[in-house]
Amino acid sequence: MVWVIGFICLVVGAATGYFLAERVSASPSRIAELETQLQDLQRSHSRYRDEVSEHFSTTADLVQQMTDSYRDVYQHLASGAQDLCSGEVARRMLPASSDGLLGRAADDDDAPVHAPRDYAPKSSPDQGGALSEGFGLEKLRESDKDYR
Repeated sequence: MVWVIGFICLVVGAATGYFLAERVSASPSRIAELETQLQDLQRSHSRYRDEVSEHFSTTADLVQQMTDSYRDVYQHLASGAQDLCSGEVARRMLPASSDGLLGRAADDDDAPVHAPRDYAPKSSPDQGGALSEGFGLEKLRESDKDYR
C-alpha cells in the first residue's frame, strides 16, 4: 500500500513539474518578442536623448540672442541719453562704458579693489584679535571690579 501511494505521488509530482516547466520556460517566440521590445526601447531612448540635446542647444542659442539684444538696447539707450541729456545727467543715468552693464561707472576705475576679508580689522596695532587668548577679558575684569 505504501508503494502504491508513493508511486501515485511520484506520478502527480512529475506531471505538475512538467506543466510548470512548460509554463515557465521561455519559448523562442517570447524571446524574439522581448528582443524586439528592447530594441524599440533603445531607439526611443536614443531619440529622446537627441531631442534633449537639440532642446538645450536651441536654448543656448536663444539666450545668446537675448543677451545680444539686451546689449544693443542698452547701448541704444546709453547713446540716446548722452545725446539728449546733459553730460553729468547722462553719466549718472546710463554710463556708456561696457562696465555700465555691470553697474560700475567709468569713474570707479580709479578706486582700488580689495578682496573680502575673513576677519575684522583692528582699530590699533596693539589691539588683540578675536582669536587671541585675552579677547574680551578686559570687559570681564572691569565688570568684576564693580561687584567687589
